[in-house]
Amino acid sequence: MPDRRSPDTAPLAAPLAAPLAAPLAAPLAAALTLAEPALEQPARAFLARNARRVHLPAGAALFRPGDACRQFLLVGKGGVRVDLLGEAGQALLLYRVGPGQSCVLTTACLMAHEPYSAEGRAEHDTEGWVLARPAFERLMAESAAFRAFVLAGFGARLADVMARVEAVAFQSVDQRLANALLARADGQGAMAATHAALAADAGTAREVVSRRLKAMERQGLVRLARAQVRIARAEGLRALGAGADGDAPDGN
Repeated sequence: MPDRRSPDTAPLAAPLAAPLAAPLAAPLAAALTLAEPALEQPARAFLARNARRVHLPAGAALFRPGDACRQFLLVGKGGVRVDLLGEAGQALLLYRVGPGQSCVLTTACLMAHEPYSAEGRAEHDTEGWVLARPAFERLMAESAAFRAFVLAGFGARLADVMARVEAVAFQSVDQRLANALLARADGQGAMAATHAALAADAGTAREVVSRRLKAMERQGLVRLARAQVRIARAEGLRALGAGADGDAPDGN
């Protein structure tokens, strides 16, 4: 009979009613092998009983400023972007969460019992697993490997945030926009992105992005169409993103 006790009271080492090869447990355990040492068997069993698989369509909101933080999310497929929102609704990209990663803001809010201060949205169709706060707290307290996994992810995402702050503070708009274009482009150098979305990536205003893209187009770096940008000269954009002067347009 399944253990129906809450995660706060159920023993971490309680036996499983079914093997770990269930659709939930196998990929989740694989994702958590990023932790060192390997996740302990009792913790794997606890996750198999308590984690819930979720599917998030592209654009779906996971959380907004002021929302209570009630669960831990691990991304399995797809990706989530976390943006800081201004009073006028403008967005500034803080970091992205990819497969096998967790959200640093969620971890911080869970541990501090604080509400969210930014917005998280599925950037693509995304699948993952959620763990309710009581289960998360039990694993953090009793599984050294799970704790190491969470804290390693926290440190990595925090480093991403610091790099983002450094870029916004010390790089020109052109540098940030060039790097955003290179990061978004597919294998053919194309991307479907609005100027507002690129502004969030580059940490500037939509109007500034529109002007800078026009300048880059005049320089032959990109080709513009409605809601689409195609990279015409990737080496020029890479040089611009690295801070080289060359014949690239000046930043603002």
